[in-house]
Formats: sequence, C-alpha cells, structure tokens
Amino acid sequence: MFVIAALCGWAGWWLGNQVGLMTALLLSMVGTGLGMYFGRRLIQF
Repeated sequence: MFVIAALCGWAGWWLGNQVGLMTALLLSMVGTGLGMYFGRRLIQF
C-alpha cells in the first residue's frame, strides 16, 4: 500500500510541478491519498 501511495504522490508532484510549487504540493497530497485508498483496496482483493 505504501509503495503505491508513494508512486501516486510522486506522480502528482511531477504533474503539479509543471504549473507551480503549490499545485505540486496539492496534487502530491491528493495522489498520496488516492494511492492509499486504491492500494488498500488492491490488497483486500
């Protein structure tokens, strides 16, 4: 779960960094949260 969350957070940071620092921070948090959610659902299967 943590690996998926870290990868999604990194992807969010990378995408947001194209716009600006605050966008990178926001998308990184959103990506980490989504990664935790989907990572947990993947593990429960």
